Amino acid sequence: MTIDFIVSTLMKIIDVALVWYFLYYIFKNVRNNVKMSLLFKGILFILIVKLVSDWLGLVTIGLLLEYVIMWGPLALIIIFQPEIRNVLEQLGKTQLLGRHKVLSVGEREKLVHEITLAVEYLKKTRIGALIVIERDVSLRDYIERSKKIYADITSELLIAIFFPNNPLHDGGVIIQGDRISCAGAVFPTSVDMKIVKRLGTRHRAALGISEETDCISIIVSEETGRISIASNGELNYNLTIDDFTEILLDELKPKNDIVVEEEVEGINDEDNQ
Repeated sequence: MTIDFIVSTLMKIIDVALVWYFLYYIFKNVRNNVKMSLLFKGILFILIVKLVSDWLGLVTIGLLLEYVIMWGPLALIIIFQPEIRNVLEQLGKTQLLGRHKVLSVGEREKLVHEITLAVEYLKKTRIGALIVIERDVSLRDYIERSKKIYADITSELLIAIFFPNNPLHDGGVIIQGDRISCAGAVFPTSVDMKIVKRLGTRHRAALGISEETDCISIIVSEETGRISIASNGELNYNLTIDDFTEILLDELKPKNDIVVEEEVEGINDEDNQ
């Protein structure tokens, strides 16, 4: 075994590892974008149908799908240009080492406690609010276009920001780690027609940013005082304070903690058997 052979083998391993990491990185960002995730599933479905049609000898369907596959990429680039651009932007914005600060258990509980106190007050007084918590996908672009604050999070500060006639009342607050980074942020609104017809601007904006990133969006309705949480393009609507706190704590758990809890539950189930 020569040095050249060892170097050549190492280079091949590095080459394959980089390709796998690149594919993992792309799929991770596609998963965080609800629209691109649905698009990916649609493409996969078409390819499966094409393979099945070839296997069964379905000539007409196979011919139509050939045209779809031939001209589909060009059509997808034109039709889904905004979504493709968003994914490419996320590749640039995503923090390679995860969120900028991993909260300890105590910091996470304090964060949830302060937000819950503020949300409970806003609910009782029917003051509208939109609070967005950054996770792995950076929200830097939205922060740069809003009013910078960079202050420790407190319920009093959140209430003051959303108090009526405050210039920042209509925008959203972005939280990074355990600090309020900015207020007055403007987010893209969801285009899901099944949902937007019955929701206001805050809910549509909360859903829109949760479809494009992996953030957690908290909404307090100005008209009804109802509390909602949006994440991964899904809306948990009209929550009680207890449900709100439980969901928020669960969403803020680091992924490693979730894996450990699942393993512990599995071990407990085996012991009980």
